[in-house]
Amino acid sequence: MAWLALKLPADAAEAEAWSDALLEAGALSVSIEDRDAGTRAEEAQFGEPGVGAAGVGELHAWRHNWVEALLPGDTDVEALLARAARDSGLTLHAHHEIREVEEQDWVRLTQSQFEPIRISDRLWIVPSWHEPPDPRAVCIELDPGLAFGTGSHPTTRLCLRWLEANLRGGESVLDYGCGSGILAIAAAKLGAGRVVGVDVDPQAVAASADNARRNGVEAEFCLPDRLPDGPLPQAGEHPEGHEGAKAEPRAPHPTPLPQAGEGAIAEPRAPHPTPLPQAGEGAIAEPRAIYDILVANILTNPLKALMPLLAGRVRAGGRIALSGILEDQADEVLAIYGAAFDMRPWAVEEGWVCLAGVRR
Repeated sequence: MAWLALKLPADAAEAEAWSDALLEAGALSVSIEDRDAGTRAEEAQFGEPGVGAAGVGELHAWRHNWVEALLPGDTDVEALLARAARDSGLTLHAHHEIREVEEQDWVRLTQSQFEPIRISDRLWIVPSWHEPPDPRAVCIELDPGLAFGTGSHPTTRLCLRWLEANLRGGESVLDYGCGSGILAIAAAKLGAGRVVGVDVDPQAVAASADNARRNGVEAEFCLPDRLPDGPLPQAGEHPEGHEGAKAEPRAPHPTPLPQAGEGAIAEPRAPHPTPLPQAGEGAIAEPRAIYDILVANILTNPLKALMPLLAGRVRAGGRIALSGILEDQADEVLAIYGAAFDMRPWAVEEGWVCLAGVRR
């Protein structure tokens, strides 16, 4: 069965209204894209909270848009457009495009778009339908899903390389904003001890636990309010509200990890936090269950707001790695986290930066 794709232009004030009107009129799905994509007028949008047209407020629409609707193959497109315009009070523009979309094996087509991703010489992300390119490498099996983190984005790759360069083995690791669980799973495969992932999205928590089980690693995942307040539980114990993945005992990684970036992390030691300084508008959170390593691959505004909380989760001498930060945002984040960490840029890729530091 063939389908029809309808594409029409819309300005910022009408794009969402056209989307709703087309769905009401019988469209199967609708997408909105930047009509200026690939030109100097293209507008980058990352959906970051607190960033809008003037740098504040909610995410705004593009100035010029394409609204594209998928329709059943027997649709009378002109009649559908007229009905959508009439019911919504919108003005129908003369220019629109219609093309046929042939039926395909959509699963196979989707899978063909995702190849194994080489993170480094010894670390790969491999979809389940592919054989590992290098059986000797550390391979993370991960399929695209609802949660962010497949290894295709520069920020994910930066954090993965930072973990590979800095994990010595046996450290406790907190992945804050775990998405698919990719960083937590990588930490466990690279020899970390206790691994915990946190996300505000329950679907991400469930997806992370499932991905960890598929990879045969032990890790826990939970919502932020379920993070333990006391000492970290023993391996194999999953507190209430945690999604756990249990793995068979395994030997530590047989080869030493290469040094890079800031160098190796000090041998794990008992938590002994120093007095916490003041930062921003509020004090850093009092330490609860604290970790040797914390990674957070989210976005700049949430990272800025979370600094007191994240600093309170890292032991003195422990390390932090932050990404989801554009190069021109790095100085502001460095300044904020400098209240509690000795921070510096670690690496840059495609305009995104990974910042790293040591807890004072």
